[in-house]
Amino acid sequence: MSTLEPRPIEPFSLDALRHRLSGLEKLLELTRHLAANIDPDLILQRIAQDACDAIDCDRASLYQYDHEAEVLITRVATELEIAEVRAPLGHGISGSAAATGQIVNVANVAADPRWNSSVDDRTGYRTESILAAPLRSGNDGSLLGVLELFNKRDGAFTGFDEELLLAFSQHAAAALDRLRLIEQLREQHAVETSLNVARDIQRGFMPSQLPHVTGYEMATWWFPNQAVGGDYCDVLRLPDKRLGLVIADVSGHGIGPSLLMASVRAALRALILQHSSPEALLELLGRALACDLQDGRFITMVLAAIDPQVHVLEFANAGHAPALCYHAHDASFESLESTGLPLGVLDEASYSRSKPISLAPGDLVVLCTDGIVEAMNEENELFGRPRLEGIIRAHAQSPVEEIVRAVGRAVEAHYVGESPPDDLTILAARRNA
Repeated sequence: MSTLEPRPIEPFSLDALRHRLSGLEKLLELTRHLAANIDPDLILQRIAQDACDAIDCDRASLYQYDHEAEVLITRVATELEIAEVRAPLGHGISGSAAATGQIVNVANVAADPRWNSSVDDRTGYRTESILAAPLRSGNDGSLLGVLELFNKRDGAFTGFDEELLLAFSQHAAAALDRLRLIEQLREQHAVETSLNVARDIQRGFMPSQLPHVTGYEMATWWFPNQAVGGDYCDVLRLPDKRLGLVIADVSGHGIGPSLLMASVRAALRALILQHSSPEALLELLGRALACDLQDGRFITMVLAAIDPQVHVLEFANAGHAPALCYHAHDASFESLESTGLPLGVLDEASYSRSKPISLAPGDLVVLCTDGIVEAMNEENELFGRPRLEGIIRAHAQSPVEEIVRAVGRAVEAHYVGESPPDDLTILAARRNA
């Protein structure tokens, strides 16, 4: 094995000098080619072939390192029709070059204990000598792969060959760095595309226009997390003429929860055609979604029903953050606590009927997702329910639209970072007369 320490100058003939000049010309030609070509795959093929020609050997292989599997995988193999070759880090001659970070020069592979003849056995090719150089990132020094040459045609690989291969390997490493960047950009683009789709889906969950109900005023406010969650709110007409207020949250982030919430919305809108009871709707919804709620996913939900004729509120809460009912006459709050488990925890979950809550003029019902009360500041202090109640109380005489916006502004000012750790969603309804 050889490292790139200074070596004695080797005596050479005129033919050897011509060979060296030819190799340097190949390297210069490659440099010009790389400046005009941006396709990493074509560049890697060209580097391997030019290194093979410049050093005058039979063939070349270029391996890319898979960091997760800790294995070298062939990216290019010149002059040889062969399926993918995988070399574990530290195994074989290429694996040794990768593990040690040194050039490996083997004049007689048959005498080297690291030699693995499995590729020769499969192809009929006979390897006699190998020169292998590790490829490391010029950005962070991480291992990218190995460039390996086989069977020098006019004898053993020389010190000059090592120097020349080092130059080619630097070009190869730059190409792999570029390839890695392209793959990262593609993955990032795919993620961004997925998130944009999820945001579009989730935006459709939020009511664009709230129904007009005599004597009542309603408003919503929503601020999405960058990762996209599964928040959903809605205002629905129930078969018994009551007004249904819905807020829900699917566990997790990304397009999966958004797609699942689309199923929730569709199932709920189908069920309310025949059912009005909040507890019955949650029970039926849980059964309808049993097949969709796999892999530990669950949904929390509050479903409140307001009768605008007699001004009475009933609700059912499937493990969601407690909703609030503000009573204007004494500025007090009543908590709409959980009446059962989140949807998806049990296939046959049941929900108890809440006691009726009378709504007087000025009384306000506020439903929100847990991102509101769980928003955290730099001191790791939660926004919390007391702050939420304080803002509602301070703005109780304002339009409902202003109340939800005031809560939203306060939460945005409280949390740390450009985006909240979770979606922020509020739905509020107030009796005005």
